[in-house]
Amino acid sequence: MTTVDPASPKKPPWTGKDKPRVMLLGAGNRPHVEEEAERLSHLLPQFAEIVHTDLEWDADLSEIEADFAIVLGGDGSILGAARSMGNQQIPIIGVNMGKLGFLAAFTPDHVVEQLAALCAGDCQIIEHMMLRCRVFKDEEVIAERIGLNEMALLGGPPFQIRTIDLYVDNQLATSYSCDGLIISTPVGSTAHNLSAGGPILRADLRAFVVSPISPHTLTMRSVVDTGDRCFEMHLRGSDRTMSVVVDGRVLSPITSDHRVRVDQAQPRFKLVATHDHNYYRTLREKLGWGGQIDHGR
Repeated sequence: MTTVDPASPKKPPWTGKDKPRVMLLGAGNRPHVEEEAERLSHLLPQFAEIVHTDLEWDADLSEIEADFAIVLGGDGSILGAARSMGNQQIPIIGVNMGKLGFLAAFTPDHVVEQLAALCAGDCQIIEHMMLRCRVFKDEEVIAERIGLNEMALLGGPPFQIRTIDLYVDNQLATSYSCDGLIISTPVGSTAHNLSAGGPILRADLRAFVVSPISPHTLTMRSVVDTGDRCFEMHLRGSDRTMSVVVDGRVLSPITSDHRVRVDQAQPRFKLVATHDHNYYRTLREKLGWGGQIDHGR
């Protein structure tokens, strides 16, 4: 019996369409984004129908029917597009207009070279898990958001160590004395999680990373668990406050009266890649892994 890996690349759903519908998105206040959008707006109609252009992030993208989106910018722009799509995620072609860009895999010239092939469906869709973060007071959900990178509990003034109880599937896992706590998806493992000393996970895995920020106990290390777990956090101390931050944006302030729950979101983030996409090459190039093996030893 043959089984299909749910994380394996998929064929673009617009394959065979005469002209797929495309959104052209980006942060127009970023360098060169407007110029690149202008160039693509002249080239795209040969191969696709532009149904929406947004360089101001004004629209609710979940209400626009399109086959895929081209996002001009860096990973922050892609996070913004995914956030606006909400539960209606469509494939994204990320065009890197900045420096790092793990998700923005295409350069402006590369995407122009590949435009005909991409619009014809000669590419692959790689799906990535997203997280759902909910804040409860008593039994009421007072704030909710899906995210692609991570949920972080971050403290503000007074800048003191916080105590956070972590429950996994309703069972107490541990209590952290720390400055904060990050629960990251594999996509987000190269973001805030990596800066906090957490591990890199292959982006198409179904897993979470839990990483304390500056833990008081040095044996407190990052933990990797499967993507079907439910994580719940309680903040101790009636005089303590923290903020719940999802993908860099504050969702809600919390006190000891709140519970924060993180689990796997139903929608999948969908990234368009060429057939020669290589994950380790991306890591090597983006993180500057330039070490060489001395074969003389």
